[in-house]
Amino acid sequence: MNTQDAKRVLETALICAQQPLPLRDLRLLFDDELGPDTLRMLLDELSRDCEGRGVELVAVSTGWRFQSRPELREYLDRLNPEKPPKYTRATLETLAIIAYRQPVTRGDIEDIRGVTVNSQLLKQLEDRGWVESIGHRETPGRPALFATTRQFLDDLGLASLDQLPALDGAAGATLLAQALPDQPSLLDAGVATDATDDVDAADATSDGGPTPDEPPLDPTAGEADTAVSVEPQT
Repeated sequence: MNTQDAKRVLETALICAQQPLPLRDLRLLFDDELGPDTLRMLLDELSRDCEGRGVELVAVSTGWRFQSRPELREYLDRLNPEKPPKYTRATLETLAIIAYRQPVTRGDIEDIRGVTVNSQLLKQLEDRGWVESIGHRETPGRPALFATTRQFLDDLGLASLDQLPALDGAAGATLLAQALPDQPSLLDAGVATDATDDVDAADATSDGGPTPDEPPLDPTAGEADTAVSVEPQT
């Protein structure tokens, strides 16, 4: 099989796949006759072939996939006018702490944010598939340790945690929101109107919590009732 035919096979498989395809699955297309290095070379060539097109080939945490380019999102959204779920600032602050400090316990998150973390907030992140418990810390009470998932990386279009934006002393939640494709800064986001407001409102009323006028926590920002819409790459 020549290079052009091999690229056609890869392109067809990736377009038809419903999930990212790892190299081990792509090798099955060629009955393991092509090694990983050859496949990566072909994938790189296929990625360059997409330059100037409306789709791009990217490597994410769980494999390779085709996705729409960010600048075309506003047009594609017209086919699906339903608004994506909204997550308040408190939710994204908690997610940012887990992403940048993992593995962490609920107590670690509370120490950094300065407020008691509502259990429903963590459950919301687990239900979304972004956070999971990976074990327990060997301390009294054996608290659960939380870490981000491969789904979290896929939804941000990242291959690894190393690709998260550097903190550099800025607010982790804001940087995390900016890493999401076509998402507004949390500082400019509108007030939430969905059920997540109730969860974060309870979270914000804990003793010792900062007020919106206080400087933000580092590495995550202070409490605020703002929300950002989160939509995975497609």
